[in-house]
Amino acid sequence: MRKIRLHLIFVIYMAYCGSVVTMAQSALSLTNYTYSPTQLVIGTIQSKEPMARFSLRGPNAGLFSVTKANQLAIKPGAAKSSVPWYDLIIEGRNSKGIQRDTFRLVVDQFIRNQVIAHRGAWKKSGTTENSLTSLNNAIKLGCMGSEFDVHMSSDSVLFIHHDPAIEGIEIEKTPATDLAKLKLSNGESLPTLASYLREGMKQNRTRLILEIKTSKLGRSMALTERVVAMVHQLKAQAWVEYIAFDYEVCKKVKALDPAAKVAYLNGDKSPAQLEADQLTGFDYHFSVLKKNEAWLQDAKQRHLTTNAWTVNDQPTLQWFLDQHVDYLTTNEPELLLELVKK
Repeated sequence: MRKIRLHLIFVIYMAYCGSVVTMAQSALSLTNYTYSPTQLVIGTIQSKEPMARFSLRGPNAGLFSVTKANQLAIKPGAAKSSVPWYDLIIEGRNSKGIQRDTFRLVVDQFIRNQVIAHRGAWKKSGTTENSLTSLNNAIKLGCMGSEFDVHMSSDSVLFIHHDPAIEGIEIEKTPATDLAKLKLSNGESLPTLASYLREGMKQNRTRLILEIKTSKLGRSMALTERVVAMVHQLKAQAWVEYIAFDYEVCKKVKALDPAAKVAYLNGDKSPAQLEADQLTGFDYHFSVLKKNEAWLQDAKQRHLTTNAWTVNDQPTLQWFLDQHVDYLTTNEPELLLELVKK
């Protein structure tokens, strides 16, 4: 009985933390979630089913407006406020009733310096990769983004770790109760996706680059659905960009959230193919792009984003900077930050 009670307590706790998510996807979405004093139009309200009209609800409703074209805009006074974000309820009405969701709209202070800290900033500081400390190190450094990896436990709780196993324990075959007991080398607990997102959402300067890891047990689509549901549940859309090695995962993210930014990692698709499948761009190993330099210019002409991983030496970093890539993923964010300042 005691074990049963402890398990129930843990499940309740994980649900409170947002680690247990419902699979239902919102019927409403936005094409963008950020604003600035010079960018008052935030984006277009979209729905999976036709809606007669949209209405704004909640305490912040008076700070926003919706045009006849369903464009959401923030009023100038609210955009100039020191408030970093507003939560807004949007309702859509049709013959089936009312669809409602809450969105977090964030003032755009996000950094644009090309520097993506691979698994956070951990190497120079001597902390553990994919930890909350490595995330906060990347934020303090002023990186454009901090990359991290997501796996799913045997009972469908989402955890942050690069390898499929930790201390010989396979994440996919282990329940969350056991994974929660594990400690990283810096003393932190193995972070859940919920705790990682909440930590990253305390600021609005560094993006969260979320890699959906490929399942060895054929659960990649289930993992993808839960990841996107978690991002939406926590209202983290303004912060999160997705990457994956599995092309079907990339397409699944776009199907679940057409406005999501999604880049492919595996290096075997041309810019033309990425454009045809409506992905945002590519995030290829630097050796692939060295062999296919024409892809860099081709991608730019197609308005696709370009990223190279994992680039750690100064000559190669500088070569890609000279090619004007949009992002560079590195284990040496401090070095890259010095180069982009020159």
